[in-house]
Amino acid sequence: MTAPQPAAAPVPSHIPEHLVFDFDIYGDARIGPDVQGTYAAALADAPNIFWTRLNGGHWIAKSFDAISHIVLDPEHFSVREMQIPRVENPPFFIPLSLDPPENLPYRKAMMPMFGPTAIKALEPRIREWAIALVDAVAAKGACDFQADLAKLFPVSVFMELMGMDLSRLRDFRALAEAFFSAQNDEAEMGRLSAAILGEMKALIEAKKAAPDDKLMSHFIQVDIGGRTMSDEEILAMSFVLFLGGMDTVTNVTGFAFQQLAQMPDVQARLAADPSLIPAFTDEAVRLYGVVNTPRLVVQDQQIGEAQFRAGEMVLNILCLGSRDPAKFEAPNIFDLDRKKTAHLTFSSGPHLCVGHVLGRAELRILTEEWVRRIPAFRAAAGAKHGFRIGTVMALETLPLEWTVAP
Repeated sequence: MTAPQPAAAPVPSHIPEHLVFDFDIYGDARIGPDVQGTYAAALADAPNIFWTRLNGGHWIAKSFDAISHIVLDPEHFSVREMQIPRVENPPFFIPLSLDPPENLPYRKAMMPMFGPTAIKALEPRIREWAIALVDAVAAKGACDFQADLAKLFPVSVFMELMGMDLSRLRDFRALAEAFFSAQNDEAEMGRLSAAILGEMKALIEAKKAAPDDKLMSHFIQVDIGGRTMSDEEILAMSFVLFLGGMDTVTNVTGFAFQQLAQMPDVQARLAADPSLIPAFTDEAVRLYGVVNTPRLVVQDQQIGEAQFRAGEMVLNILCLGSRDPAKFEAPNIFDLDRKKTAHLTFSSGPHLCVGHVLGRAELRILTEEWVRRIPAFRAAAGAKHGFRIGTVMALETLPLEWTVAP
C-alpha cells in the first residue's frame, strides 16, 4: 500500500550531504504491514537526525535522545504548526497547538476526567464493552479484528465518555479515518475538519440544553483561571480528543494483536497467567506507537551536527525513539519479560498524551477478555493486512482465526 513518491525539494545550503536521507512519510515503499518494524529497518542506516527532500523538505528525528531534546524544548521547537508540508492555514487544536505555559490551564481542565482515579472508576464500563465485542465473535472462529473490535471498542468507550450518540458510532469512526487518510491533502482535510467541528458544535449545544456528567458537559462548566471556556475553545479541545479517541488506541491495539497472533507461546503464557497481561500491555505500547509528532522550528538551534533553521519542520518518529538500540536491548523484539522502561510512545514533557492512562487501560482490559474467551488464535493464512502511514499510523485490516471448542 504505497503512494507515488513526491518530488524532491532542493536541500538547503546549511545541511551537509551526509545528513540527507530521503524518506516519504506518507507512502515510502519500504514500509509494510509491520509498520513500526519496517520503519526501523528502513531508517536503520539513517542518521539520528536527518533531512529528507520529500514532502517539501523537512527534518526527521528518530533517536530517543534527539526526540526528547526536541519535545522538551518549546522555545525552539513549537507545536503551533503541525502539518508537513507546511500549509497556509494550519488546523488549531487545544491544547495540542499551544506551547507552555499557554497549554497548561487546558490540560489541567482535562485531567480530572483522564487521571488514574477517573479511569479506575470507568473500568467496569470499559470491561462491559470489551466483553460484548469479544462475545460477538468468539463462537465464529474468525473475524477481522480491526473492523469487529479495534475500530469499535475504544471508540465506544470514548463516545460514552464524551456523552455522544452511540448509534452514530460508525459515522464518527468513518469521519476520523477519512481525516487521517487525507493528511497531505489540504482541501480534503479542510472539508473533513469542518464536518467534525460541526458535529462537536451540535454536541455542545445539546449539552448546554441538557447537561450531564459526561466530558463535554465538564468542558462547558469547568473553571479555567476564573472563567469558563468559550465555544471556540471547547471546539478546538474537542476536535483533538475526537481524533485521538477515534483512532489512536484503535491503531495501537491492532498492531499489538497483529504481533500477539504470531506468538503462540506468549498467548499460552497470558492464558495460563493473566497477571502477565499488564506486562504485555507495556511492551506492546512501547513497540507499537502510532503517533509521530511534528514541530515547527521557531528559533535556530543545533543538536549534534543538525543545524535547525527557523521556519523548518521536524517530525519526531516516536515509535523509533521507543526502539532506540542505545536505550533498549534487542529493541525490535517483543519481550514479555522486559523490565519496564521509559519510552516515547505517548511523547514526553508538556505534551505527554493526556489519554495515556485510558489507552493503557483499554488495551489491558480488552486483552484480558479476549484471552479469557479466545486463548489461542492466529493470523488468517494468506490474508493481507491493510495499513496507513503518516503522522498517525494505522492497521486497517487484521483477519484472525481460531479453533472453536465443540
